[in-house]
Amino acid sequence: MESTVAQKLDGLLNLQKLDSRLDAIFKVRGALPEEVQDLEDEIAGYETRLEKFNHDIISLEDDIKRFKENIKESEKLIKKYQEQQMNVRNNREYDAITKELELQDLEIQVSKKKIGEAQAKIETKNVDVEELNDHLKERQKDLSNKKDELKTIVSESETEENKLKSDREKAVKKIEDRLYKSYTKIRNNAKNGLAVVMVKRGACGGCFNVVPPQRQADIREKKKLIVCEHCGRVFAGVEDEIEEEPVKKKRSRA
Repeated sequence: MESTVAQKLDGLLNLQKLDSRLDAIFKVRGALPEEVQDLEDEIAGYETRLEKFNHDIISLEDDIKRFKENIKESEKLIKKYQEQQMNVRNNREYDAITKELELQDLEIQVSKKKIGEAQAKIETKNVDVEELNDHLKERQKDLSNKKDELKTIVSESETEENKLKSDREKAVKKIEDRLYKSYTKIRNNAKNGLAVVMVKRGACGGCFNVVPPQRQADIREKKKLIVCEHCGRVFAGVEDEIEEEPVKKKRSRA
């Protein structure tokens, strides 16, 4: 059996009330969930940088080992060439060995220079690692505090939130898909999250623009879905104003 327009409006208004209550709960949490997420992303970034620094340091230490091995190899060759130089038969052999000695000496100087450069880089990276670790510890402490704060706030409204979510799921099932999609679209575009409103004091409960009397009469009948011509929100009905009795002034005695 197809729902009447009045039933559809009641269903939408009920869903709006549930969503508004959930919005109020989330508002209490403020920006805490986003702050927690931002801190987690920042910490992940620091950890990635630390991993890269440590990888670079290991790579530089491997380079130093290699250069030291090169120096040992050159020193062995120098010793070998010096022994050969003692037994040369002519100037040509002497000059050839002398060039080899100079070449190995140059290799040693280059390797020592490379070792010095690598050690300087390691020292710089160690300073960076130390600073980064300090930042990381601070951020981890901030994250822990934010998580505790969020956990406390969530726990205070957890029972109500779960009930509201359960009620919302039931409410959504009673609304046809096309109507629910329209509701979601309007709600996402509304700053206050209101997609379904009442006419209050002759004005739209969402944008507060005046609703003409004839339009109010149509809204009261609930024979068709009517939206605000200014903001596009769905009108669920018209709230009747309750007239307050005028306060009688007491006569002052002469």
